[in-house]
Amino acid sequence: MDSTFTVAATWTGLALLATALASHLKVSLALVEIAVGVAAGAVASRFWGPDALGASLPWLRFLAGTGAVLLTFLAGTELDPARLRAKWVEVLLVGFVGFLAPFAGCAALARFALGWDLRASLLAGVALSTTSMAVVYAVMLEYGFNQTEFGVGILGACFVNDLGTVVALGLLFAPFTYKTLVFLGGTALALTLLPPLTRWLTARYGHRTAAVRTKWVLFLLFALGSLAIWSGSEAVLPAYLAGMVLARTLGKDPFFIRRLRTLTVGFLTPFYFIRAGSLVSPSALLAVPGALLVLLLGKVASKVLGLRPVIGLFRRERKERWYYTLLMSTGLTFGTISALYGLSHGIVTAEQYSHLVAVVIGSALIPTLIANAFFLPRHLLPLEPAAHLEGGAGRNTDPHTGQ
Repeated sequence: MDSTFTVAATWTGLALLATALASHLKVSLALVEIAVGVAAGAVASRFWGPDALGASLPWLRFLAGTGAVLLTFLAGTELDPARLRAKWVEVLLVGFVGFLAPFAGCAALARFALGWDLRASLLAGVALSTTSMAVVYAVMLEYGFNQTEFGVGILGACFVNDLGTVVALGLLFAPFTYKTLVFLGGTALALTLLPPLTRWLTARYGHRTAAVRTKWVLFLLFALGSLAIWSGSEAVLPAYLAGMVLARTLGKDPFFIRRLRTLTVGFLTPFYFIRAGSLVSPSALLAVPGALLVLLLGKVASKVLGLRPVIGLFRRERKERWYYTLLMSTGLTFGTISALYGLSHGIVTAEQYSHLVAVVIGSALIPTLIANAFFLPRHLLPLEPAAHLEGGAGRNTDPHTGQ
């Protein structure tokens, strides 16, 4: 496909198809977009050759990356530090176990069951230790759990889990240099200045210049993301922190948050989720299906066995425990980032990379489907679900579609 508009039309058409399917199947939209990406990528490769969908085009990768960053930022805005402090024990304990159990379990499986070398095995442990903030927040938003203390606990634990993944990836494979110190210092300074600067900008220009806060948010996310990538980290980490810092400041205007969600979920995140699915190579998976099964079962089983007893300390009701546990078993954003890091640095082979990405995507789909089908804690659903996809929802809104 040579035309940028042709590629864009194809991808937005896939996003529309995914929306219709999600509405009819009553399945989370993010998961359907991933599945549509897998199917579209396989069909396009079969009939038109590798990367016929244009998933590696720089502008498309940028849109997908921006979608992940903005979605992570929005997840951060749900975590008012005051609300989070009330659940700090739960968040730290669940997040730490959620990282450690699959890291150790999957690294051991890759090393001793699949015969991968030590570095590849450790990379597998890192990639499969994640919990997908993108998927979890998308599901929280669709059902309205982001408004509840139940959702705050899950989102906070997701952040601690993924922070462990980032730290492990850096300690095991990325050298600690002066760039790391510059990134940490620059981020800390920026986060300190963000609330007063945002309040001043809003008071000075908020009602005079069109969408000044949106431009401000995009500027700071791109600037922090640029610093993170320069230092060897990832852009989604400072985005989450920025969202948390600005939770009170921006949370005073829910209409602005709804408009930002519309931009993110309506335009940007379909590129991210569909692209994630299109990266899977079915031929590589069919060549060694046993490895895929071993790693997928290992990730989910280690998450469940490690987390369910811990989550049981904080959630007594059966459906709440299982729903919490299964959502924490998902993976996507940091998992694919870690796998791609391993491939680009020669730590894993192309075949191992395909298996890791497929397992990450499978873990985004399967636990969430089971959680929503069998363990949805409907008694915790808000009477008026959160305005999510299009910026507003009434009492009779369908939690899957927003219509």
